[in-house]
Amino acid sequence: MQPTVFLGDNTLTIAREEVFGPVGTVIPFDDDDEALEYANGTEYGLTAVLWTNDASRITRFTRALRVGVVWVNAWGPPHPALPWLGVKGSGIGEELGLAGLHANTRLKTVNLLSAPAGRAA
Repeated sequence: MQPTVFLGDNTLTIAREEVFGPVGTVIPFDDDDEALEYANGTEYGLTAVLWTNDASRITRFTRALRVGVVWVNAWGPPHPALPWLGVKGSGIGEELGLAGLHANTRLKTVNLLSAPAGRAA
């Protein structure tokens, strides 16, 4: 698919489902509360992209968005040293970074006591 931008509202299927590809949906909003309502009003929560130079808005949105990853003024592939995770219906846990390593590791403790002298273990 060629890179595509859709203009519409939050009732569009494309605005409410995870689409993997060069696709963006532009949805006008009147204020920050409405934007957060749209962003959090879906069953998915993999990634959000926020475009602003307002530091207080960055802080507010990154805290309020119910997603695993937030990009601010950029987007790109995940860096392997950073955790990549989704919330709600997105993803099944953590990947990448130390969090991904821990999520895919099962700890086990083994205590090995030497056998008494003269006896084989």
